[in-house]
Amino acid sequence: MAQEEQYQVSEEEKFIFDLDGYIVIKNVLSSDEVDVLNAIADQKMAEHTGEDGYKNVRQPSAWGAPFQRLLDHPRVMPYLLEFLGSKVRIDHDYLIFMDKGAKRGRLHGGDNGQEGDHWYKYRDGVIRTGLTVVTFFTSPARAGDGGFSCIPGTHKTNFLKSVPQDVRNFERFPHYVRQPEVEPGDALMFSEALVHGTMPWAADHQRRAFLYKYSPGHSAWSGKYYDLSQYENLTEQQVRLMAPPSIGSRTNTVPDEE
Repeated sequence: MAQEEQYQVSEEEKFIFDLDGYIVIKNVLSSDEVDVLNAIADQKMAEHTGEDGYKNVRQPSAWGAPFQRLLDHPRVMPYLLEFLGSKVRIDHDYLIFMDKGAKRGRLHGGDNGQEGDHWYKYRDGVIRTGLTVVTFFTSPARAGDGGFSCIPGTHKTNFLKSVPQDVRNFERFPHYVRQPEVEPGDALMFSEALVHGTMPWAADHQRRAFLYKYSPGHSAWSGKYYDLSQYENLTEQQVRLMAPPSIGSRTNTVPDEE
């Protein structure tokens, strides 16, 4: 894993993720990569009309090598290994495109003891989280634009049911609801144990977000596993990453160096 070793999760980044339940990883994609992803998306999305300016399409990872590369992008893998463990797997992926005025969803999530894969734990210096999302952005979301929002710290709250319904429905925006700012090429990683949602989109440009969702190797959220025949030239690491959940003889996603 020589390429991944260029990138290490810093102690400050561990602090941020533990504190907020999410972290923005800057400049994951180059401007050229962003342009290529957008060009492919323009072609693939031409036939999708969406609903009220909102488009949600499954499995962009099968749109060729540039999107396939996002599965185990070397800038992101260190965070996945650090927070989900050595047997991390990709659970499912999809995209969200939003035009100005589009609305969708409400604040949801949180470790309520009922969602088997929505959890967050810390012990002896080690962070472990269940279903975890890496969102790659190919358009900006600046202050007031909308899109991804959350209540930082709620991945560890003892008062999950105390979030008012008008706040959950984006009818009121108190100080504790945050919309992180991102630029094209950034990635945002968050635990599904965090209360999060999608604010109405207010910007003139289209929101473009590609969500790749990961689970520990022993668990799954989606009931549909990856069909490897839909992909070409998968690396051995990607094959391990896309394997169905298991415990017994599952190998590490990134094998230990001998």
